[in-house]
Amino acid sequence: MPAFWAWFIAAGTIVFVIWCVWLISWSAKQGPQNKQDEELVGHTWDGDLEEWNNPAPKWWLYLYFITIAWGVGYMIAYPGIGAFEGLLGWSQEGQYEAEMQAAADRYDPIYERFAGMEFEVLAANADALKLGASLYASYCTTCHGSDARGAAGYPNLVDGAWIWGRNEAAITQTIMQGRNNVMPALAGALGGDTGVDNMVNYVRSLSGLVEADAAAMSVQPMFAALCSACHGADGGGNQLIGAPNLTDDAWLYGSSEDDVRSSIVNGRNGVMPAHGELLGAKRAKILAAYVYSLSGSN
Repeated sequence: MPAFWAWFIAAGTIVFVIWCVWLISWSAKQGPQNKQDEELVGHTWDGDLEEWNNPAPKWWLYLYFITIAWGVGYMIAYPGIGAFEGLLGWSQEGQYEAEMQAAADRYDPIYERFAGMEFEVLAANADALKLGASLYASYCTTCHGSDARGAAGYPNLVDGAWIWGRNEAAITQTIMQGRNNVMPALAGALGGDTGVDNMVNYVRSLSGLVEADAAAMSVQPMFAALCSACHGADGGGNQLIGAPNLTDDAWLYGSSEDDVRSSIVNGRNGVMPAHGELLGAKRAKILAAYVYSLSGSN
């Protein structure tokens, strides 16, 4: 914190505390000081309900001063007056680091136990899978669901469709570094609604959802020119760049005509956030093994 703001905050805090003490001291001396001096102030409601000018109760005054004293004590013990760190030396950064160190001391030996295991062995280890399930519940369920079956735009992790590949390197990279996957909008390149409709039918025919008619087959050259670079000439996809397989029954954004049309017309921009800094390599390996095991069990 710059010195100016530290002094500004400190001065403002001290002045405000002094003002609070003065205010209650001054207020307590206004009006009657004992029961004999109580008087009506002249306000009347409903003909017989009148307002008295009574002295403030002593307990209320004492409570106010106790509150001020507690606040002053708190600011002496903890940071609260400019750059003053408090007599106890507490800070939120220090508390965070202490808690993280305590967690590391407790859990690192557990993660170290699995660090040297082969990935396939780890994916079959009951204790590792139990730990992986806990990590999954903490970091992954929001998007992929508690059952790992995903949702529209969030991959199903229990089926056999792996956009980036089902191996240790691919899964670990996805977890540690995240993924950014872009499908460009192609409506203009297809020449408008007719071209889009024909491409929708052609793409859906690749997985057997519909029979490709002559109109759909007419866009096959466009598919080769616009789509095959990513999805392959046969629509089988490309795991090296995360291009989905269009010939299976796994549709990340849905397989209906409207869903496929939206992908073609508007494009898609899928993001998997990086978890490397949150997990670290050892925990990421356990989580990767758990995710790997999910599709192996189905």
